[in-house]
Amino acid sequence: MTLDALPTNRDEEWRYADPAAIAGLDADALALWRDVTLAPGETRTKDLVLGEGEAGLHRVRLTVGAGARAALFAILSASEYTRLEVEVTLGEGAHFELGGVTIGGGDAVREIVTRVHHAQPHATSNQVVRSVHWGTATGNFLGRLAVARDAQKTDAAQSFKGLLLERGASTNARPELEIFADDVKCAHGAAIGRLDETAAFYMAARGLPPEAAKALLVRAFVADAFAAHGEPEALLDAALGALEGAA
Repeated sequence: MTLDALPTNRDEEWRYADPAAIAGLDADALALWRDVTLAPGETRTKDLVLGEGEAGLHRVRLTVGAGARAALFAILSASEYTRLEVEVTLGEGAHFELGGVTIGGGDAVREIVTRVHHAQPHATSNQVVRSVHWGTATGNFLGRLAVARDAQKTDAAQSFKGLLLERGASTNARPELEIFADDVKCAHGAAIGRLDETAAFYMAARGLPPEAAKALLVRAFVADAFAAHGEPEALLDAALGALEGAA
């Protein structure tokens, strides 16, 4: 990749990114991918926590063989621009599971970008992303599902929800479907809102301190992203650790 090919906010997949952070990228960083291949029938789960010291661009390319199952659970909570890109190619009967959370304050942009290619029949994928931000921070999810012409019986879903704890925070979601097969089930949904004041009031009325009530509500909100994880407690604790200092 040459310097002329570096992305800008005019590129659809970078439209919500931090312009200053984009300008600081170089061709070597953009060319760096972590390639992971799962053999047919293999099962693999990866937990990824991108907190302080882990900001920047992270790129993972997964090839999931026939009947294999790949699961990636990620938290993006660094105080500077952080972007996780995941490209997935699914073989026949393969499955990909993504549970992602962007969480934090300040003025950072944290984003998850996925491109899942259903290349063969009977493959499934499920992506659940939750975003919790305050201050003037931004959380983004750009998810693309591509279903090849021969990938009949595909079953794919994307779910994004954003929770804004302060008025200056924002989230952006851009689900995208490209389907060439005709016997598929593909769904996506997105919703953005504020903390449930009724639930917070209910907890306060029963003597729970406001900060404890907020932590419980946020924990319940992000728990959806890790519902498919067998032991999600460490991930939930890591996500809630970023809540310190929230208004």
